Amino acid sequence: MKFSVSSSELLKRLQVAGGAIGSNPVLPILEDFLFTINNNRLVIAATDLETSITTEIEIMSDSDGSVAVPAKILLETLKALPQQPITFSVNDDNLGIEITSAYGKYKLAGENGQDFPRIPESEEVDTITLSANVLNQGINKTLFATSNDELRPAMSGVYFQVDFNKITFVATDAHKLVKYTFADVSSDVSTSFIVPKKALNLLKNALPGSGEVKLAFNKANAFFSFEDTQVVCRLIDARYPDYNAVIPVENPNVLTIPRSDFQNSLKRIAIYANKTTNQVILKIEDGNLTVSAQDLDFSNEATEQLSCSYDGSPLTIGFNAKFLVEMLSVLDADDVKVEMSTPTRAGILLPSEEKEGEEILMLVMPVMLSN
Repeated sequence: MKFSVSSSELLKRLQVAGGAIGSNPVLPILEDFLFTINNNRLVIAATDLETSITTEIEIMSDSDGSVAVPAKILLETLKALPQQPITFSVNDDNLGIEITSAYGKYKLAGENGQDFPRIPESEEVDTITLSANVLNQGINKTLFATSNDELRPAMSGVYFQVDFNKITFVATDAHKLVKYTFADVSSDVSTSFIVPKKALNLLKNALPGSGEVKLAFNKANAFFSFEDTQVVCRLIDARYPDYNAVIPVENPNVLTIPRSDFQNSLKRIAIYANKTTNQVILKIEDGNLTVSAQDLDFSNEATEQLSCSYDGSPLTIGFNAKFLVEMLSVLDADDVKVEMSTPTRAGILLPSEEKEGEEILMLVMPVMLSN
């Protein structure tokens, strides 16, 4: 089996698929790419058994077939080569692979493609179509709020709620929560599932800047297809917590403030906060916000005053500055609203103006004030 391909095009595809290769694979063959050639198209696959990526590229080939190629040495070789056509020759008897470039020859040992684990196929699936941009936004605005707690697997992924013509992405770690809803999705179904964090990170890096993504799913897997690439992941089999139950409804105290001013102030004040709690205190009165923090162990403290508009009773409340800064960096609006009720109940962050067809709500639990 022999084929020729552009080194830079191949490298680009391998870097997309290579994200699925785990750092400590359970089987040696999982350290390989599976190359499958059919009608002058090369399909490249990689998997860690939970997440799989396949991507295709046009090549010039003398026959069809498959071989498993060691990923690390191939990637390092291609990264070190300038852009040029290269030729792969695979010995059908011993699966030895010889790569020929303008500079010379490189030999590596392949493995039998038949031994490579089967990538799940989209059987008995429901399908929705959404723009790559919506999916990208949904991932970027929620992924940071997922939990790292292995004892709560449901929270370690992003919850996708498909409801006919809209999709909602939810992430929470019990301290913060993000709910991002986007209308204008074409779907004939109403369902929900939890997508793991690793798959979403890989997807985020592979998604094109424009175009559409076909999202197919069944009970076990989700299949994201776009251009010549497909990302397949095993869904998290757990029940997602009832997130609507924790979103407070009555929030009579509303602070409106320029987002970047608030964020920059928090970044500065957080330097002086206790490193365990990251607690900053917001003292809010009519037209005036005082942001302060102190770390009694080191006698560090800082205070800043910002002008704002405020509708409600005077309020003093503590939050984790790190969480607030993360949330503010994800909100796109110039001005943000913080809706609160009492110092012991969650605060809600919202953009002061919603974009048409999308809604975003962020919730952050208070850090209790110590007397």
